[in-house]
Amino acid sequence: MNTLYLKSFIRCKRKAWLDSKGDKSYEVWSPHKAIDKINQFQIFSKLCNGEIYTGLRACENGYKGVIGLKIKGNFLQNINAEIRPQLLLKTKGISKWGSYKYLPAVYKLGHKTTKEHLFDLAFSSILLGTFQESKIEKGLVISSFGNKVNLEEIYLNKKLRKKVLNVLLSLNECLEGFMPEITQDRKKCTICSWQKFCDKEAKENGYLTDIDGIGSKTALLLKTNGISNTQTLAACNEKKLGEKLSKFNDQKYEKASTFIKQAQAYISGEPYCISNKKDIKDFFEKTCSGFYIFDIESNPDDKHDFLYGFLKINNFFTKKEDLIYEPILNLKNNKRETYRKIIEILFSQKEWPVLHYGETEKTAIINIAKNLNFSFDEIDLLTLRFIDLHTLIRKSWILPLKNYGLKKVSNWLGFEWMQKNVSGSKALYWWIQYQITENEIFLKKIIQYNKDDCLATLQIAEYLIKNQLKKN
Repeated sequence: MNTLYLKSFIRCKRKAWLDSKGDKSYEVWSPHKAIDKINQFQIFSKLCNGEIYTGLRACENGYKGVIGLKIKGNFLQNINAEIRPQLLLKTKGISKWGSYKYLPAVYKLGHKTTKEHLFDLAFSSILLGTFQESKIEKGLVISSFGNKVNLEEIYLNKKLRKKVLNVLLSLNECLEGFMPEITQDRKKCTICSWQKFCDKEAKENGYLTDIDGIGSKTALLLKTNGISNTQTLAACNEKKLGEKLSKFNDQKYEKASTFIKQAQAYISGEPYCISNKKDIKDFFEKTCSGFYIFDIESNPDDKHDFLYGFLKINNFFTKKEDLIYEPILNLKNNKRETYRKIIEILFSQKEWPVLHYGETEKTAIINIAKNLNFSFDEIDLLTLRFIDLHTLIRKSWILPLKNYGLKKVSNWLGFEWMQKNVSGSKALYWWIQYQITENEIFLKKIIQYNKDDCLATLQIAEYLIKNQLKKN
C-alpha cells in the first residue's frame, strides 16, 4: 500500500484496486499524469531556486528540495506501507541528519485543496516522521498562479491523522478483496487510464450512466423507480417515465423521451433522427457558398491558446486534398500579431460562416476581438457567423454513443486521426515538450492533430447536410 494507491482510492475504489492488481495491458497511458509531473517539477524547482535533488543522499546532504524518495514502514496491524512524497522541503528543526528536518509537500492544480492533498500529507507525515526521527506538525500545499508560487500550510492534527488512518484501513481491505464495482460518478473516469477497460464492462452490463445526460443522481432516481439498466430504460413508456422524473419540472416528459430514445439507440447501434429540418436547411444555405472550420489547442490552466487552426472550404464538394489548412501559432510574446492574423483570415471572407465544435472557439474569438478594441456591434456581427456543430447535431440526432464529443461522433462516422490515441491533453503534452526542448517534431504533431480535428468537424457537417438532402 502506498500514497499512489491512496490518491486513487479517494477518487475511485476500483482505480486503486486496478492500479495494484489490474492487468497493465488494459491500462492506457495518460498524458494528464505526464503533464502533472512536468508542472510539478517546474514549480518545485522554482520554489527551491533550482536546488532540488533525488533520493536519500539529498536528505543526508541537507539540500533544500528532495524528490524521488521512497520510504517503507509498518503501521496499524503490521500493514506494509510505502510513501513517495512529491517533495520534501527543508526547514528548521532537529532530525537524524542534524539541525534541520523535512516537511512533506504536494502540488495543487487549481484553487481547491482537496481530501487527496490533505490525506497525502497526513499519510506521508506518519512514515516520514519515524524515518527522519523528527515529529512533523505540518505539511505544505504548493500552487502557482500568475507565475507566482504559493505555499499553503496544512496543520496535521490528530483528527486529520485519524481520518487518514481509517481510510488506509479501508484501502487495505479493498486491496485484499475482489475488484470493486464501477463508480457511479462516471465523470471521474474522463482522464482515468483504466477508462476503456471499465467502459467495456459498463456497456455490457447496461450501466445507466453510460446514457448521455444521465449522471449519478438521475441514475439513482431511475433505480429507485425500478429502472436498473439501459435495457429496462429502453423498454419504458415515455409518459409513465415522465411522471417519475418530476425533478425536471416542465421538461420531465421531454427528458423521458430523450433518455428512452438514447438508450434504444445505444443498444441497437442505430441513430434516431429528430425533426429539425428548418435548422439544417438554414445551415446548408449559410454554408453552400463557402465556410471556415476553426479549432484551437489550449492550455486551460495557463489560460493560453497555443494554436489556432483554420480550414477553408469553398463548398461541400471540394476534394479533401484541395482544402486549405492554415495553422497559426500563438507565442506569448507575439499575441497581438497573432490576433491580427486571425482577424485578417476571418475578414478575408466576411460573409462566410465559421463552423466549430463546442463553445471554446467562439469564446476565444470574442476575447480576441475585445483585445483588439472591437466595438460591441462589431463583436456581435462577428459572433453571429459562428455555428456550433456540437449543438446542431444534438438538436438533430440521437446517436448510439455514450457522449457527443468530437472524437466519439466523428469516430462513429468513420473518421480516423493520422496519429493514434490522440487527444487535446496529448496535444498539450506535446506543446509542453516543445517549450522545453524546442524540437520542431512536437509542433508538427500538434499541427497534424489540429488539422485532423478540423477535418473531423467537416465530416460531421457533411453528415448533417447529406442526411438532410436525402430527405428532400
